[in-house]
Amino acid sequence: MSTELHRAQRRRLREALPDGVVVLASAPEVVRNGDVHFEYRQSSDFLFLTGVAEPGCVLVLDGRRGGETLFVPRLTQSHAVWLGHIPSPREARERYGIRSVCYADELPAFLKRRAPRLVHADAHARHLVRRARPRARLRGSELRDSLDELRLLKTPAEIALLREASRITGVGHRAAMRVARPGLTEYQAQAELERGFRHAGGTGLGYGSIVAAGRNAAVLHYHANDAALRRGDLLLIDAGAEYRGYTADVTRTFPVDGRFTRRQRDLYEIVLAAQDACIAFTRPGRTTVELQGLAERTLAEGLRHLGLLSGSLDELLESEAVRVFFPHGIGHTLGLDVHDTQGSRARRLPKAKGPRIRFRARLEAGFVFTIEPGVYFIDALLQDKALRRRHRGRVAFEKALAFRGLGGIRIEDDVVVRASGPPENLTRVAKTVADIEDACGA
Repeated sequence: MSTELHRAQRRRLREALPDGVVVLASAPEVVRNGDVHFEYRQSSDFLFLTGVAEPGCVLVLDGRRGGETLFVPRLTQSHAVWLGHIPSPREARERYGIRSVCYADELPAFLKRRAPRLVHADAHARHLVRRARPRARLRGSELRDSLDELRLLKTPAEIALLREASRITGVGHRAAMRVARPGLTEYQAQAELERGFRHAGGTGLGYGSIVAAGRNAAVLHYHANDAALRRGDLLLIDAGAEYRGYTADVTRTFPVDGRFTRRQRDLYEIVLAAQDACIAFTRPGRTTVELQGLAERTLAEGLRHLGLLSGSLDELLESEAVRVFFPHGIGHTLGLDVHDTQGSRARRLPKAKGPRIRFRARLEAGFVFTIEPGVYFIDALLQDKALRRRHRGRVAFEKALAFRGLGGIRIEDDVVVRASGPPENLTRVAKTVADIEDACGA
């Protein structure tokens, strides 16, 4: 399946760029310190087209002739002793399904002999092309746009990989729910979470895990993960396992001691209602701007019921008072990157009155993205003098400050837009109050 998947991606790129050749290089290794490198992760574009996870490779696609050539490092004895085997050209042809494979040191002669004047090169490959063809016309923007468009709408094979990444991610989240208890630490919950990922077949992390207890959950990209878990805390875990390059992105918020308090449950139900409404609304032709507006309206209605907001719903949305508690967008695309490409569709979406969000797109079948509403009690926002003046009478700032110990609640699932009917929810982790308390062993 993988070989056929990548072969189809290369064909689609050649068809999108029929003039000249395309040259892409694998991501460079990055030094961590001294002579130690960070754990290697291939460029997402290179993975998308080849499935090759090793560094030091270059792909050349000929749009006019339909040719494709992969260049791989020539194995040295030192490499074999210290790092192990690199596939030979013959082995690489069989493993990756690419017609022609040569050694990387043959690339300059190949480009001098075969490359036309027009070359579509990515950032990693530009210097390679310049050395071999100094007068070549290099273009990067057309290549970037074409790759973004191809990567935006997922094929059935890609969705299958994302489905497996989500299954693996669920194993880790459930393990963390079982182990988290007062007296442990965020990093101990993280250890159980990531052990679950690896044990279930994950090949890595899609991004650094966020494991945030109590007030730490109000830091949207919290990363310290070193605080103690205390009785009465909520624990927010935002983490996703990677599987063959594709990642899940799931957030769950649950009580450390297994049962929600009345205040926690009331707020949690508001966030869950917003997420449920957005998932049910997800259909081809609808937009992420509409989803954002639906999430904000549902959250504003719930927060108004709790006395944290005052005024008409339209006023709370127009003034953006609700964004004191929900300061981020409803979601983002998902795939080989946790914040995946959006393509040019966002640029074609007509301007509309509504929330100011970066993620703007009209949904189509094959679109995979996250839906992640939240409510947060962020000290910097609640005590901001300008916000207090702007939203006087709308936001109950003093009442909200009493909720700071709760931190924040976010619920995030990964969904696939279908051609008709409701979306497929890839995420399989407890999220109702009753199911979470059961998963926590309460």
